[in-house]
Amino acid sequence: MAVKNYQVEGMTCGHCEMSVREEVGEVAGVSQVEASHETGTVTVTGEGFTDADITAAVEEAGYRLA
Repeated sequence: MAVKNYQVEGMTCGHCEMSVREEVGEVAGVSQVEASHETGTVTVTGEGFTDADITAAVEEAGYRLA
């Protein structure tokens, strides 16, 4: 199982974290998502997802990867 960390720009609160977690969690192959506005990171665990999949999901939530 792969674990990848991404830097996210624009997350400033718990609601931001929730939005990112929901969108990234819908990506095929993702089994777990942890987001932190304090560190500006999202950690994704799973198999079969690509960086492009995560980028698109984060953008759908209204943020972007750094």
